[in-house]
Amino acid sequence: MHIFNTESGRKEPFEPLTLPVRMYVCGLTPKNEPHLGHARLFIVNDMVRRYLAYRGYPVRYIQNFTDIDDKTIAAGLREGISPFDAAQRYMDAYFEDMDALNVERADEFTYVTKYIPQIIEMVQGLIDRGHAYEIDGDVYFSVPSFPSYGRLSGRNAEAMLAGARIEPDERKHDPRDFALWKAAKPGEPWWESPWGKGRPGWHIECSTMAREALGDQIDIHGGGTDLIFPHHENEIAQSESFTGVEPFVRYWVHTGMLTMLGEEGKEEKIAHSGRFVTIRSTLAGGEIPPPALRTYLLGTHYHANLMFSEEQLRGTIGRWRRWVEARNTALRLKAWAAEHQPTAVAHVPGMAESGLLGAVQDAHDEFVAAMDDDFNTSLALSVIDELAHRTNDYAHSLGGEEAPAGSVEALGAAAAMLVELTGVLGISLEDAAPEKTLDDDARSRIEALVAERTAARARKDWGEADRIRQALEDDWNIVVKDTPQGPTWSVRES
Repeated sequence: MHIFNTESGRKEPFEPLTLPVRMYVCGLTPKNEPHLGHARLFIVNDMVRRYLAYRGYPVRYIQNFTDIDDKTIAAGLREGISPFDAAQRYMDAYFEDMDALNVERADEFTYVTKYIPQIIEMVQGLIDRGHAYEIDGDVYFSVPSFPSYGRLSGRNAEAMLAGARIEPDERKHDPRDFALWKAAKPGEPWWESPWGKGRPGWHIECSTMAREALGDQIDIHGGGTDLIFPHHENEIAQSESFTGVEPFVRYWVHTGMLTMLGEEGKEEKIAHSGRFVTIRSTLAGGEIPPPALRTYLLGTHYHANLMFSEEQLRGTIGRWRRWVEARNTALRLKAWAAEHQPTAVAHVPGMAESGLLGAVQDAHDEFVAAMDDDFNTSLALSVIDELAHRTNDYAHSLGGEEAPAGSVEALGAAAAMLVELTGVLGISLEDAAPEKTLDDDARSRIEALVAERTAARARKDWGEADRIRQALEDDWNIVVKDTPQGPTWSVRES
């Protein structure tokens, strides 16, 4: 198993320090409704965690909330509430949205406001070790005191100076120095410290919480590529300067940005500071099933940027429904065969059944090979496509005939493998389908028409059967499929 490490710039064999795997992910600054960029980031890291567990690695997964920050303070002012109430509002929204997307909750969520004493201790420790200094209640990290600064991002001195302009202050010893502790400003929350009233800087929080929760070294650190510099660069400097242990992180795993076209037609990342689409608005109305959104966001390799396309998202619904259909068809045929061929399991599978069993094993092996290669979900999803295709081909080859003896094993294996592989990616095949949102009257009328069509076919009135099928498609957007167990229907994807 290999993982691309941002720090080395190459794929490296995965060798955790010890078990469980120690994984830390930079979480949400709760200042607004979570958007699709957040969805991609946390779905990707959830996928990494799930796959490690699938391959036999227990994981201790920590994720933080930056619940006090310039941005949460601004959110409180914007909404006329305290910054803590604003942060809580959007943390609640985060959990609701992530639950909808089947993102498993972290083993522990850490909150900046609950780690103030530990943050103060670490800041003081950096001062004591000669890596930080205080000026008028502000404390800064001294970048020149850490010679390997810049090794993660690979930025040269000029580029780092440009980035340092984010925090301009003529009092700093070096323009690249960054804030560890900020003196309180009027009207802002504050905590007592050795340097007076103030609050933590942005970067120190993750160094402190990761160390407190996981120790001096961690295996995997996740986050967006936009955090490589300066946030993660600063984390390395703070953590290694404080502990003297390196590397702070074994594998830096960065997720590419979700982007969209800006007003001038230029590609820009989805962010609260620019254009964004919320998770809630995307899922509202039930047109986009959450598993389909999850599939879409995993459809491009996690390290690459993904340009958001509503058309492609809607196209992914059909892809996901084909998996649902393949699994459901296999289960229906299996149940029918088990009922009508009670000794089917004991029979040696025929050539077609052996072919399907072989496809099931191939799917497993190819899926693992893809995911072992730096979590290549794009290729892994294509493996699921192929398994669904082979399953449907086998089912369609049966037509309206009886399922042959021996098919129970092959059908059961195909259905189980579809559920297993999609489950590793956190994609449910339980169809919260559009037809489930139809009201009872609509469902009754559709079922009545399907029954009329079945009766027409039974009396060999093919013209009437075709007329009813067409009426269902035209008037109700319903697709009818004939199976050995009888007809089934579903809402056609637009």
